[in-house]
Amino acid sequence: MLQKEVVIACDSVRVAGELTLPENAAGVVVFAHGSGSSRFSPRNQYVAKVLQQAGLGTLLMDLLTELEAQDRQKVFDVVLLGQRLRCAKAYLAEQPETCELALGYFGASTGAAAALIAAAQDPQGVKAVVSRGGRPDLAQEFLPLVAAPTLLIVGERDEVVLQLNEQAAAQLQCPHAIAIIPGATHLFPEPGALEKVAELARDWFLKHLRPSA
Repeated sequence: MLQKEVVIACDSVRVAGELTLPENAAGVVVFAHGSGSSRFSPRNQYVAKVLQQAGLGTLLMDLLTELEAQDRQKVFDVVLLGQRLRCAKAYLAEQPETCELALGYFGASTGAAAALIAAAQDPQGVKAVVSRGGRPDLAQEFLPLVAAPTLLIVGERDEVVLQLNEQAAAQLQCPHAIAIIPGATHLFPEPGALEKVAELARDWFLKHLRPSA
């Protein structure tokens, strides 16, 4: 398994990431963390490990520099965050070990909006999107433009976000589904909840990123 620290250039800034590639990877998933988080998000790290064990590559990256992360306006600028994901996509397209792999986005909270925007603005090669407790409503104007099959995972007890996801799903024109985790709240801390999120994400990406899909 290949594992390395990477630096992704985007306009005038450079952000850090960690690329992990199992042997004969079926695809690569770029992670977009939520507000106040980073590539070290324990929840995203857990999901990434489950994907890696299933033969999928992962790129966990910071969407902002340390300085930018102190600016609340930038933290919630989902168009800017989407641009950073597109820079990561361009980076992967230039690397010999990832240039031929199908790409997916996994977004949490505000990162889910960024993932959907990135998928809408630069759809080529993007085969799947998964949102965990996401805010797809923040990408409202882009939702009808998303072509990649999209899975929205929400906790049953995360009632406001669930409602926002249901409204957003109605605007998606691509193949899509909502998966509701029974008894779970926004961060899926309940026993077995995050494990279920990881399983659903894994199955969605394997279905859509494999070359035969």
